[in-house]
Amino acid sequence: MLTVERTMATLKRTAFYDIHRGLGAKIVDFAGFEMPVQYSGIVEEHKRVRQTVGVFDVSHMGEVEVWGENALAFVQRITVNDASKLAGGRVQYSAMCFPDGGIVDDLLVYHMGDHFMLVVNAANIDKDIAWMAEHLEGSVTLKDRSDEVSLLAVQGPRSLEVLQTLTREDLSKIPYYHHMRGTLADVPMVISRTGYTGELGFELYFPSDVPTGEKVWHAIMTAGKKFGIGPVGLGARDTLRLEMGFCLYGHDIDKTTNPIEAGLGWITKLDKEDFIGKGPLVEVKHAAPKRRLVGFVCSEKAVPRQGYAILAGGGRAGAVTSGTFSPILEQGIGMGYVASAQANPGTSIAIAVRDREIPATVVQIPFVKK
Repeated sequence: MLTVERTMATLKRTAFYDIHRGLGAKIVDFAGFEMPVQYSGIVEEHKRVRQTVGVFDVSHMGEVEVWGENALAFVQRITVNDASKLAGGRVQYSAMCFPDGGIVDDLLVYHMGDHFMLVVNAANIDKDIAWMAEHLEGSVTLKDRSDEVSLLAVQGPRSLEVLQTLTREDLSKIPYYHHMRGTLADVPMVISRTGYTGELGFELYFPSDVPTGEKVWHAIMTAGKKFGIGPVGLGARDTLRLEMGFCLYGHDIDKTTNPIEAGLGWITKLDKEDFIGKGPLVEVKHAAPKRRLVGFVCSEKAVPRQGYAILAGGGRAGAVTSGTFSPILEQGIGMGYVASAQANPGTSIAIAVRDREIPATVVQIPFVKK
C-alpha cells in the first residue's frame, strides 16, 4: 500500500504571532512564515540562553509522521543513521541523502511507539515530503502534521527549573535525545530533551491553535520570571547554534555536500543495510574526503559572512558557509569547506573581508565548550 496523507492548509503565521508583535519583535519572512528575528537584541537574547533561560518559537519546523507495517524499513532506507537502534521515547539526529550522497535535509527522527515522527527544516518541508513520497515502499503512510503542531524551545541552564513547576512529570529523568508524552501547563504534549543551542533545554510539541499556544507561552513566561526568562528570536538561535558548530541546511550543508565531508560521519552508519546514497558515501569514506567543513576564529576584529573567500597557501581555499560575531568569545567565528590538507586545527588561514585579509585559525568545534 503506497499512500500519502497531507494537509493542504499553509500557515504563514504561528500561534504566537500576536505575542511577538505585542513584544515589539522585528518580524521577517523566514521560510514563508512571519517570524521574530529579534526582540531586545541578538546579543542580549543570546546571553540570556547561555546564562539563564529563553524561549524560541520554532513552530515553522515541519513534522511528518510515518505510519504502517513497513515504517521502520522506510525510515532506514531514506536516512543515513540507524533507526533500528531506536526504541519508543528516543530521538535520533539523522539526514536524508540523494543517490549521489548529497544532502536532502538533516532532521530529527522520533520513535513514537507505534509510528515515527520526522522533524524537518521549515524551508524544506515540501521538498522533503515529495522526496519521501517518491521513495515509499510497502505499507507506509506519510502524514504531514506541520500545520497542526506548535513548537516551543525552552533553552538554557534554568530551563528544567522553569518547566518543572508546570508539570507533575519528573523532567530530570528525561535523558538527552529522549522524549515523553506528558501534561505541562495543563496541556497534553510531547516533551523532548533536545535543542539547537548546546544548553540544557527542552522542545515542546502541542496543538497549534492560538488559545492553546498563548496559554502555554504565558505559563512558561510566568514560571520563569524570577530567572529572568525572555523571548529569543531566530537571530540568536543562529548565533547560538554556530557557537556549537551545528550545521544549518542551506549554509553548511546542502545537495552539493555530503555527510562525511560535513563532519557528520558520526551519524552516517555505513555498516547498516542499504540506504539511499550509501554507495557514494562508502567511496568517499574509503578514499577520504577531498575537503572538510572546519571551524575557524578570526585573529582581528571582523565578522565573517557566508560567501566570503577563505584564503590559504597563496590562493582561494574555499568559502565561508556560516559566520558571526560570537557574543561569548567576543570574536569573529565561522565555518567553511577547505581542502583536507588545510583542515587540521591550528592551520593558519585568512578570510577575505571586503578589501582586507583577516588572519584566522582553524579550530576544533564546538567553539564554546560545554
